[in-house]
Amino acid sequence: MKLLVTGGAGFIGSAVVRQAIAAGHEVVNVDALTYAACLDNVAPVADAPGHHFVQADIRDRTAMDRILAEHAPDAIMHLAAESHVDRSIDGPAAFVETNIVGTFTLLEAALAHWQARGRPDGFRFHHVSTDEVFGSLGPTGRFTEETPYDPRSPYSASKAASDHLARAWHHTYGLPVVVSNCSNNYGPYQFPEKLIPVVVLNALEGRPIPVYGKGENVRDWLFVEDHADALLTIVQRGRPGRSYNVGGEAEARNIDLVRRICAIMDEMRPGPAPHAERITFVADRPGHDRRYAIDPTRMREELGWRPSVTLSEGLRRTVRWYLDNEAWWRPLLTRAGVGQRLGTGRGGPGVDAGNDAERNAPTEEGSETTPGARAAAGTGGNA
Repeated sequence: MKLLVTGGAGFIGSAVVRQAIAAGHEVVNVDALTYAACLDNVAPVADAPGHHFVQADIRDRTAMDRILAEHAPDAIMHLAAESHVDRSIDGPAAFVETNIVGTFTLLEAALAHWQARGRPDGFRFHHVSTDEVFGSLGPTGRFTEETPYDPRSPYSASKAASDHLARAWHHTYGLPVVVSNCSNNYGPYQFPEKLIPVVVLNALEGRPIPVYGKGENVRDWLFVEDHADALLTIVQRGRPGRSYNVGGEAEARNIDLVRRICAIMDEMRPGPAPHAERITFVADRPGHDRRYAIDPTRMREELGWRPSVTLSEGLRRTVRWYLDNEAWWRPLLTRAGVGQRLGTGRGGPGVDAGNDAERNAPTEEGSETTPGARAAAGTGGNA
């Protein structure tokens, strides 16, 4: 297939691009290259004959029309989004503009393109979203494709709105849309404001490791390469008008996840004391959802997909990657406020006096964030 991937220089998008090229697909990689994007993410396939990079903003209708006319993709995989929960609390306007207005603009361009080509049956518009649109779970139960929407943050509200737009363009105009909602992603190339990179990099630099509240929030963790495989499965075999929940079937409390990472760091890069001794509990962020968990039954029964990487294996691979790739993450630590305290409200104050460990984060489409820690000259993340 020829795939147009928006946000293809981001964390999840770049994993999709790398896997798609490896599988023999042709990819048109469209990214605005905002702060969390990095062309180094697709460096392994940058020179592949099937990879075409175009810097463009999904809010620019003229650019979207031009790109679609020039490349005539068989499918659009829409991953471009503002995804940092804490940033959405402090500055929701960017999330409304990119996630809602941008998705609307892309849908309009896709519809016009599809109609101009004679409405080909094989065309797909795959809208990639997050489990955060469903709100917060209690101690039991899992999100299914029928779970009512109940977003709690500006980020999740903007993603919920974009999900509804995508479905409306299918039901109203016939555009062949599929939607997927994923759990928290992690793995190589994740921007260092997210929870797992924050823990690894803070531990590496001997800095406090911040955890919101008591660390009892629960997330379902999905290795990014498994997610990319699921997305490529959906775009090829998913049924138009259908939604698919993609989960890692790997629930963990934030504090337990952080301790597991610390134990891996003790093994791979030991310090003078156990890394877990640097765990610092900080004030919780506003509206922090208690628990997310995905039921991936539809993915398994209809499309034959299930995650292949366990949480233990994925964490080890992720920690090893960050330890081996300082040249990738070190320059990113100075970007766009990484290391500041976010998520305290609009224009929230800087780091608490005397507390260099506060801050937090979740999804690129599904990534927890942690409180605003300065990871090795750096950063906090969100979950």
